[in-house]
Amino acid sequence: MGRPFVFINSAMSADGKISTRERKQVRISGDIDFDRMDALRAGSDAIMVGIGTVLADDPSLTVKSEKRRAERKQAGLEENPIRIVIDSKARISPDADIFKKGKGRRIVIVSESAPSSKVRELGDIATVIVAGRDKVDLVASMSKIRDIGVRRLMVEGGATLNWGMVSSGLVDEIYTFVGNLLMGGITSPTLIDGEGFTEEETIKLDLMEAEKIEEGVLLKWKLLP
Repeated sequence: MGRPFVFINSAMSADGKISTRERKQVRISGDIDFDRMDALRAGSDAIMVGIGTVLADDPSLTVKSEKRRAERKQAGLEENPIRIVIDSKARISPDADIFKKGKGRRIVIVSESAPSSKVRELGDIATVIVAGRDKVDLVASMSKIRDIGVRRLMVEGGATLNWGMVSSGLVDEIYTFVGNLLMGGITSPTLIDGEGFTEEETIKLDLMEAEKIEEGVLLKWKLLP
């Protein structure tokens, strides 16, 4: 079963938090890192987030640079990559920014347990893919999106989706910008939450690159088999 090349890109505090205990997004990196993230988006076939990120932050997931959007169009692509939301129960609002801002294709992946009325409503504004019975089957989802042409997938979280992707063996690389602030909080989301691994299950990483950017450090990791 084939799948795209998958990488997670995220910014986190020095203590590994990606948002506050109130689950509010905090600006961790500066303009240089934002531009790096925008270039990653422009170079991807699709960008994926979980419903928790949509409900908390309402991102548009668009390419911000006009030059990069123009370059994508010149290459025969939509100006924005496909935007994908993992949403088992179809909780996303039709008024979410992902549907209202920027041109391009949107996909919502739901499970069989999603209310049929919500699925029909979403079908008017996005492509709806059903994968999994009670919750989205991520392995099946990756196969389905590869079948529609996604070869390079950027995952922008959050912590629950990151856990699901990593624990299912679906991630190739992780890029983390570590910023110069502390958030703390036992309930604050980290880069990867979920159930966690035992000592025997932990996943090893190969550090490909470490670069100081502004007041933080960008770490690029490859997941080892």
